Amino acid sequence: MKIALLGYGKMGKMIEGIALDRNHEIVLKIDENNTHELTIENLRKADVAIEFSTPHTVLDNIYKCIESKTPLVVGTTGWYGHLQQVKDACVEANSSVMYGSNFSVGVNIFFQISKMAAKMMNNFSDQYDVCMEEIHHIHKLDSPSGTAITIAEDILEEFKEKRQWVDVNAENSDDVTLHKPENLIINSFREGEVPGTHVVLYDSDVDRIELKHVAHGRQGFALGAVLAAEWLPGKAGFYSVKEMYDFKV
Repeated sequence: MKIALLGYGKMGKMIEGIALDRNHEIVLKIDENNTHELTIENLRKADVAIEFSTPHTVLDNIYKCIESKTPLVVGTTGWYGHLQQVKDACVEANSSVMYGSNFSVGVNIFFQISKMAAKMMNNFSDQYDVCMEEIHHIHKLDSPSGTAITIAEDILEEFKEKRQWVDVNAENSDDVTLHKPENLIINSFREGEVPGTHVVLYDSDVDRIELKHVAHGRQGFALGAVLAAEWLPGKAGFYSVKEMYDFKV
């Protein structure tokens, strides 16, 4: 399979290594130094594109892939406010796009476990409160992480005592207005070189339940993106990564 990499930082290079190990070919690599090479003609040389750039460039990259009808896997977050517009453009062009905050197999299993737990715990919301923690490396600028937001929004769908998620971090931790009972607290920490840790906590007067996912590195994210790139070609439409990991439990 011929792959275009849109974004060639640490994640792009790791994706490249995994793709080559799986006998794929990289036909286009785009970073900030050669954006002029991101053309419809060059995109059409690829069977699929994988996008890990920045929130500032991702929308342009998406629309170019839709125009060229190059199946696209989007790992960049920060553009979900435009989700419906992108979906409409994708469907109208009969193109294919898959997006997700995290493509790791383990994280997608964790999404499912967390959502099922929230559905069960909703029956005991008079006894248990729920909050979250996420820890990432000090270089990560967004807070909370896209993965944490996905987990939080799944919980909000099921745990009816919570109305919205709020980010509590080093800069606003003393703001008492954030700690309302209806708020789902996401405590965001930035420490060292931590690849990514996500915890869901259910706490009561008698016990505490913790659901936790710890990434040992970025390899799981990169492998998941390549697996998605293998899954997407030949399918027209707009997909969430959760549709690829449609676990029957």
